[in-house]
Amino acid sequence: METLVVDAGSKLLKAGAAVPDQSPAMIIPSQMKRMVDDGSDDVTLDPIERGFIRDWDAMEDLLRYVAYTGLGWEEGNEGNILFTDPLSTPKAIREQLVQMMFETFNVSGFYASEQAVLSLYAVGRISGCTLDIGHGKIDIAPVLEGAVQHIASKRFELGGTDLTKLLAQELGKSNPSMKLSMSDVEKLKEQHAKCAEDEIAYEKTQNCEIEQHTLPDGQVIRIGRERYSVGEALFQPSILGLEEHGIVEQLVRIISTVSSENHRQLLENTVCGVLSSLVGFETRFQKEASLCSSAIRPTLVKPPEYMQENVGLYSAWVGGAILAKVVFPQNQHVTKADYDETGPLVVHRKCF
Repeated sequence: METLVVDAGSKLLKAGAAVPDQSPAMIIPSQMKRMVDDGSDDVTLDPIERGFIRDWDAMEDLLRYVAYTGLGWEEGNEGNILFTDPLSTPKAIREQLVQMMFETFNVSGFYASEQAVLSLYAVGRISGCTLDIGHGKIDIAPVLEGAVQHIASKRFELGGTDLTKLLAQELGKSNPSMKLSMSDVEKLKEQHAKCAEDEIAYEKTQNCEIEQHTLPDGQVIRIGRERYSVGEALFQPSILGLEEHGIVEQLVRIISTVSSENHRQLLENTVCGVLSSLVGFETRFQKEASLCSSAIRPTLVKPPEYMQENVGLYSAWVGGAILAKVVFPQNQHVTKADYDETGPLVVHRKCF
């Protein structure tokens, strides 16, 4: 039985057998609805918030559905499992996860590795810098020889959900009579959001063409400059009311804190996940890189041609599938015997 690889994010959970050159078998929403016995409306649950597990009962239900219903595990015949770890995952969360896997799911073996490292593995690198723009957070992490440089790494409590709220506010101003649900706005963001080429081009979008979009309930919404605000907020966080530098300047400043002999290796091997699929993002990133304060320009690394076209959406999962082919055959993982002997603390000794 192939190892099961799970990359659980705030918005989407990616899971499947460890076959690196294939897409994950399951890409499903992390959010769940739980039926209420008294017949009232279903309760919406978010097991993961800002990248970290917050509701353990809901997470157990979600993983049970994924492993047994979705991917065909059988009770009493569970295999190995590998999880991706967000940057700066608290020790208590890692311990509770490994405890759940051995005591509730009875897995044969367990491993966890940081998403930043795995995203680099997916593009054939062991050193570089990852810029992970997720639903609930942005992580920037330099990685050298497969090890995250935690002192230099940084997490921002800003992500796709905040950009969706920004788009909702902007659309509300230009379409005051519309009643928009956040799910509608999320879909509008996915379909229409773009990045302007630079700040000057963004200013000119005040006179851009107005597009019309018909919502599922029949309402027709007008979308103009608002579709550029989502991408622009990544490069000008002041749009969101934040006193922060844009993501490229943040990247350069973070890497400047690492030993100078590693700057070129890190900057020229930058991997960006998830929102890098935003139309115009790569062009804007490179434009900002040409203007940044560093003598060495950040350069985005593209996946190998043999990889799936949209691998950036699940690069950490791909890296996990690659790593699983190494750690489990070589017995570098946490075994049931390891867990029984040491308990949950064993995860810090064997998973790094």
